[in-house]
Amino acid sequence: MPAIEDHPLRYALANELHARPFPELSAPCHAVFLAIKQPQDAAMRNRDLDRAHLIELLDRYGAPHPSPGATHFSGQIGKHTLKWESHTEFVTFTIFVDGTAARPFDPDSFDVFPEDWLKKAPGMRMGSSLIRVEERPSKEEIKTKLESWFVPESLAVSQVLDDSAVIAGDFRIDAGGHSRFAIFVGDDIGKRRVGRILQRVTEIETYKTVSMLGLARARTIGGQLNEIDDRLSDMVGSMSSNAAPAEDTLTALLEISADLENLMAQSSFRFGATRAYEALVTQRIEVLREERFDGRQTFAEFMMRRFDPAMRTVKATERRMQQMADRATRAAELLRTRVDVERQTQNQALLESMDRRAALQLRLQKTVEGLSVVAISYYAVNLAIYLIGPLAYTAGVSKTVLTAAVTPLVVLGVWFLVRRIREGMEK
Repeated sequence: MPAIEDHPLRYALANELHARPFPELSAPCHAVFLAIKQPQDAAMRNRDLDRAHLIELLDRYGAPHPSPGATHFSGQIGKHTLKWESHTEFVTFTIFVDGTAARPFDPDSFDVFPEDWLKKAPGMRMGSSLIRVEERPSKEEIKTKLESWFVPESLAVSQVLDDSAVIAGDFRIDAGGHSRFAIFVGDDIGKRRVGRILQRVTEIETYKTVSMLGLARARTIGGQLNEIDDRLSDMVGSMSSNAAPAEDTLTALLEISADLENLMAQSSFRFGATRAYEALVTQRIEVLREERFDGRQTFAEFMMRRFDPAMRTVKATERRMQQMADRATRAAELLRTRVDVERQTQNQALLESMDRRAALQLRLQKTVEGLSVVAISYYAVNLAIYLIGPLAYTAGVSKTVLTAAVTPLVVLGVWFLVRRIREGMEK
């Protein structure tokens, strides 16, 4: 062995590929199937309760317990074989019983699950099925049995796996509360192949049932989406007509966006799970390699007529929510553009007002400047008269003449000085 340390998950991941082996079955036999799911937040459930429920059933037969943290278990309980699997949202119990009941699909077959044990289940019954496995008789005998066992209008029948078996079921819940499936296998088919066929049938029924929860969710939120759609349309209309203030429009848009985000958050897991389960149903049917039997609809055709429209409704609802969210985003962008345009208009008006005030201030400044020149000149002339008055008196010039001669020079000098000071400040 190389001296290298293994990744801590190496063996766990490798073993996961072999974690759910198919049962080995021989005809005639029958299986009783039960799927249990919590009605709310099943993906976040306490899985210890599931294990405790399984262990209680095993203890009644003195059977060994699964390893801690196991998500699957196969073992003997008395004369029967039990297969338990823990899935993301539900757990399944399948009990394989040798031989078939004298009465096809006898409700008493479900008594392999003790009644008091069923009452303690940590969840509710999501599905239960009775699967009857017989040796393949003639075509006419198969047709006779199918007519007496199933509802003809819903019956789906097909030859599978290169005509090694015939599977049939009507996907209805009978009076006993169970769905019914029949498997007719040839003499040359192996035990593992019989187990694979039965396992595929139970998976198709279970995943089909759980995926339909998405349709129920889509119908529930349909009315809410209609109401939000009307509000969004009214809001966009008010934006185009400028009938409502931007603040009111923004408040309405925030409410719509919050409602949409809440619906999307509540539905994202359910719709995502529905897509995954739908893909599993399609894949499980494809691997059966169906061929038509006696002109009857195949499982794939039944799903195309009944199941696919429901899945399209779920996808349409999911797309509609996303489109409405996109519309709300575009409305927010339009509102932002509208606010920006209004703000630019206000800024333009403010700049024009500031220009007007600046022009008024400039005129006022020039007026004050002129008055300042006059006031300064008045005092400057008086000072000049006091300074040169004695010289003018000696020269025989009167005070009036001296004032008249000095005033223009002083005014011109003061004006020139004030102008230089203003130009210096502007620079």
